[in-house]
Amino acid sequence: MGLQTGTQLATTKTPVIDPSNLRIIAYEVNGPLLSERPSFIRIADVRELSDVGMIVDSNDEFVGLSDVISIEKVYKLGFKLIGLNVIDESKRRLGKVSDYNLDVASFIIEQLSVGRGVLKSLTETTLLINRSQIIEINNDTIIVRSGIEKLEPVNAATQLSYINPFRTPAPRPDNSNVDLTNLD
Repeated sequence: MGLQTGTQLATTKTPVIDPSNLRIIAYEVNGPLLSERPSFIRIADVRELSDVGMIVDSNDEFVGLSDVISIEKVYKLGFKLIGLNVIDESKRRLGKVSDYNLDVASFIIEQLSVGRGVLKSLTETTLLINRSQIIEINNDTIIVRSGIEKLEPVNAATQLSYINPFRTPAPRPDNSNVDLTNLD
């Protein structure tokens, strides 16, 4: 939506995501009023997000591919987050990115939703992966920390020195002389 005209100027098509930091730097837009194809709206030029969409000052905010070098570089990478394979650090396949959650103040992707394979989806739900778990992103795969901590073997001496206070026999009151027949 344009502030000057109050009308719809374009519709967003796809995000331009920088794979080095998972930040959306622009959106490719589509519409009859655009002078260049492809055209983009930079996140820096979005005035407000509302229930009607992104609000910008005017049609002049749309830029072409060669107008902003950083957009051109990232766009030409052809990085598409949706559909990327996700594996853990031990090379076990977890699924594919099906969606993501982002911080609307910074347009940084905070969480990935990973859809499981057909068989695993019958017994398990979608995985949510926080950006802090991501180790590496390449053209085909996102590698994440497995989340399984490596356990150190417990020494037998250490194991025997622990006493569970709830398992030790405690003295119980003697209830053998209580008459339960005349309780009124």
